[in-house]
Amino acid sequence: MGLPIYAEQGRNGGYTVLSSRLLPPILFTVDEAVSIFFAFQSLHYYRDLPFNTEIQSASHKLYSSLQEEAKRKVDQLQSYIAFWNPKRAIETPLLKEVLEAAIENKNLHIHYDSKSGTTTKHIHPIGVYAYDGLWYMPAFDFTKQKILLFRVDRILSIIESSENKEVFVNLKEWVSSNYENKQPIRLHVLLSREGVRQCKSEPNLEDLVVIKEDGTGYINSIIDNGELNFISPLFYRLGMHAQIVEPKELIDILRQQAKDILSLYPEND
Repeated sequence: MGLPIYAEQGRNGGYTVLSSRLLPPILFTVDEAVSIFFAFQSLHYYRDLPFNTEIQSASHKLYSSLQEEAKRKVDQLQSYIAFWNPKRAIETPLLKEVLEAAIENKNLHIHYDSKSGTTTKHIHPIGVYAYDGLWYMPAFDFTKQKILLFRVDRILSIIESSENKEVFVNLKEWVSSNYENKQPIRLHVLLSREGVRQCKSEPNLEDLVVIKEDGTGYINSIIDNGELNFISPLFYRLGMHAQIVEPKELIDILRQQAKDILSLYPEND
């Protein structure tokens, strides 16, 4: 019949049909249990998680059920390995609500802390993802009629939610589509040894770096024009270690950033 049944021995034991919200007991090997704690460890440095309370509860239940040998292995794991990410002090109190709205295919009216101040947005969230200790939400903006990226911690409140009957892409489909260069532009950069080292540490650039025999290198690849504002801070920070050959648009961005900095420190007559 497909019903989960739990059997318990003893005077008060017997067979029980579990409710649909509970799982039957699952047996793990020592290595399987350790692998689960290994996954939990990778989440420790995020201040907020969509199911933070449930993760802590599941971790406690699993640890309590382990034999001593498995507990010792888990304790050793937690003492000798860590997945470090910058632990942000910024709270993301509406993370779970936003994720549930995306899963339930709902539209949201939100108060959002934008560059121009607090604004009201009518959006349809398509998912959330974590990057560099922060949570981001791609969402369809009904006013601008396109998908924009929002910081979840900047959502001040959810005014209301409503059922949605339109069909939107989900996060997985959106990420796949973003790998396509919609506005292709050539990025050609000459890199010193330090420039190579820094660019190889950037997830968006590491596969584009070509290293020469002397340790210097270059990037000569096609990227999307929309990425220029995101990569310009890196190349500005690299200074003399990265020389932009093209595109001219990126050179212009760096020149303007340099001028803006210099304007703060005028030379004394």
